[in-house]
Amino acid sequence: MELRNLKTFQVVANELNMTKAAKILKYTQPTITLQIQVLERELNHSLFTRIGKKTFLTPAGKKLKQHTDRLFELMEYMERDMEELNGPSGSLTITASEYYCTNHLSLLLSSYTKLHKQVKLRLMPANSLIAVDKILNNEADIGIVAGEVDSSELEKFVLEREKAVLVVSADLTKNRSKEEVIESFPFLAYHEHCGFSSITEQCFSEINTRPSSIIECGGSDETIRRAVLNKTGIALLGENMIKEELAEGILIPLHYCEKPIETSVVYLKSRSEGPTIQSFCELLKETWFAVTD
Repeated sequence: MELRNLKTFQVVANELNMTKAAKILKYTQPTITLQIQVLERELNHSLFTRIGKKTFLTPAGKKLKQHTDRLFELMEYMERDMEELNGPSGSLTITASEYYCTNHLSLLLSSYTKLHKQVKLRLMPANSLIAVDKILNNEADIGIVAGEVDSSELEKFVLEREKAVLVVSADLTKNRSKEEVIESFPFLAYHEHCGFSSITEQCFSEINTRPSSIIECGGSDETIRRAVLNKTGIALLGENMIKEELAEGILIPLHYCEKPIETSVVYLKSRSEGPTIQSFCELLKETWFAVTD
């Protein structure tokens, strides 16, 4: 079987539309039809069937699609591994929160491209929970995440540790004790199962008080910071991202947690020796603190 025919089958199987597949592959429809027919003769199975105006995969087509998806994924890995023998090359996708993208990565990416012009960089904003999923699903190469990361598939090294602070807008503290503030206003939370969950639980255990209600804000630290500033409720945030507001008295600290927030770099262990990933990680280690000084 020719790879060209298998690639045509994969695209048609994804689109289930000959016209769309022809545009993607830049083939004529008769060429695509011929390639599919060749495959069907070689396999002795029909791969597609039509019901009315719609095209569907046959049982044999579904099985072949599973194999072709794995085949071309493996080929992509092979090509990437061969490229990496020549040093940093190809593409590199970094995923991180809005805060890290703005305050660290925007400057780091510029420095990296000067060192390795042959590498195509892509920045993908995402909260820490989604960033980890993107790494595990090979949608991103490197993730910068806050909080705990628990996966045997990931390599991890810590960039920094900072204090976690339970904060509220200064306007909401007037004529209220700390306990009254916590009980009166909702807690602005990340995702239930994100890396902040254990720090959050420890925080409320330390102060022996829990909020009466919770608003889940989707995991965006910038969204939560803005919501606190807008007097929506209280939140647990990293000290670094609100240091100016704390210094100016716009936000009031209700409690500094004993457990710090870890900011870490994560990537797949299976790709830990790749020079493109390693070169970027080395730059992160060397310049992480310098870019915010």
